[in-house]
Amino acid sequence: MKVALSVLGKFHTFDLARELHAQGVLAGILTGYPRFKLRTEKLPDTSIRTFPWVLAPYMANPIKLHTPRHLMRDWEELAATTFGRWAARTLPDCDVYVGLSGTSLQAGQRQQARGGRYVCDRGSSHIRVQDTLLREEHQAWGMPFDGIDLRVIEREEAEYAQADCITVPSVFAHRSFVDQGVAPEKIRLLPYGVNLSRFEPIGAPNSAHFDVLFVGAMTLQKGVPYLLQAFKQLRHCAKSLTFAGAVSPQIIALMKAKGLWSDEIQVLGHVPQLELKQLMSTRHVLVLPSVQEGLAMVMAQAMACGCPVIASENTGARDLFDDGQEGFIVPIRDPQTLTDRLQRLIDEPDLRKRMGRAALARVKRMGGWRDYGQRAIGVYQELVPS
Repeated sequence: MKVALSVLGKFHTFDLARELHAQGVLAGILTGYPRFKLRTEKLPDTSIRTFPWVLAPYMANPIKLHTPRHLMRDWEELAATTFGRWAARTLPDCDVYVGLSGTSLQAGQRQQARGGRYVCDRGSSHIRVQDTLLREEHQAWGMPFDGIDLRVIEREEAEYAQADCITVPSVFAHRSFVDQGVAPEKIRLLPYGVNLSRFEPIGAPNSAHFDVLFVGAMTLQKGVPYLLQAFKQLRHCAKSLTFAGAVSPQIIALMKAKGLWSDEIQVLGHVPQLELKQLMSTRHVLVLPSVQEGLAMVMAQAMACGCPVIASENTGARDLFDDGQEGFIVPIRDPQTLTDRLQRLIDEPDLRKRMGRAALARVKRMGGWRDYGQRAIGVYQELVPS
């Protein structure tokens, strides 16, 4: 069996590619990333084909934040459609083609016309569910939002219908597809792995402090306002909240206007993965109260550093740990429950330590990307006639 992959960016697809290559089943990976940004991916150059001509200028645009949104949406659409057409033309011979959703329709159709199988890999909830949750969130906080581009929604739904199989990373994502009428037997649950060689404990939190960590883009989708509401209510004389990830001046301005910002908050911006383990090892808890995600890999990364996690139901948390054991799972949009769970960790330091140890043990039992790759191969083999 040979498997070809495509992804406009990188995401988890390159982690999958390395495992498929190690098992001798990778036919090739197609990406919109420029080749020079892929030098550390530990894959043979001959297995990577790139189409960076539209995505790379978009990524490098120095005035992205000041470009009218409708122009950026058109640019994103151009990147997706040109890459999709190129992937269909360039698709190597394979038994199974796995394309990340949003750009895989034409290549999937070509693969099926050749007698092969097409897997749509969706890294989040159903596109309609995602759109609804984001619309609700922006309306609740008074921030403008045009909704997900209808062209994207139509393309994704066409992919869901065309594919022989849809893979999703979490029970939450799986449920969102079933709720939208997709047949359960067409969906396969395939939770992501974690790089256990890159994430490990390398320190311990300061027992005199209570330091909270958030890793990810500073967006409404990630539940940032609920984290700030909860953090403000915490009772501790030396508390701190650190944001690591893409910064949003608009979100910061909104939170300041709501009286939710304070001097106890530190904003680091982008932090390389190799430096994240220092943060995760020395903070008392990682909090991720997102309103929707497929499966946030930062949770398993934090667990691998011995850091317990508090996350919402819509993050894929239930695919990684049990509520009350390695961390806490809370409802979305519920700052009071989030406050209660954080305060418990403050008031019961031994509980936090037990959860940290349990989180590390749990993620080691789950295995890393090698296990993910083996599970993926099992899914693909089911599709190929013996």
